[in-house]
Amino acid sequence: MAAIQKFLNLRAPIGTFVRGISTGVPRFEIFKVQSPEEFNEKVRNSKDPVIVDFFATWCAPCRMLTPRIETVIGENEGKIKLAKVDIDEHTDLALDYEVASVPVLLAIRDGKVEQRLVGLQDTDKLRTWVQNVVGKTK
Repeated sequence: MAAIQKFLNLRAPIGTFVRGISTGVPRFEIFKVQSPEEFNEKVRNSKDPVIVDFFATWCAPCRMLTPRIETVIGENEGKIKLAKVDIDEHTDLALDYEVASVPVLLAIRDGKVEQRLVGLQDTDKLRTWVQNVVGKTK
């Protein structure tokens, strides 16, 4: 009975609005590629630079890289996009871009690969790399 009374005392008083605050990074342009046609439309034909994250669901380093790269993309506030490509779902795209291991990040501008980063990277290296991609002029 005491535990129930303690729980009831923790609740906000009636009429009090409790606001949930999100601490997550806003998702500017982060999307998972669903088809080769979507890849052509959103990556190859994009006017903005696009980072393509080739990953696999079974890959532990890929899962560790995801929040890091998404944070860095969010810090750039729409200046760059992030396309996520599952190599098990889109093996043809992985072969086209010579992805031999995961994770692999490609910087693509005007349909051409400008830079490649292979393996798990720390946030500072990712931030520097993305800023370099964003800062390049055509």
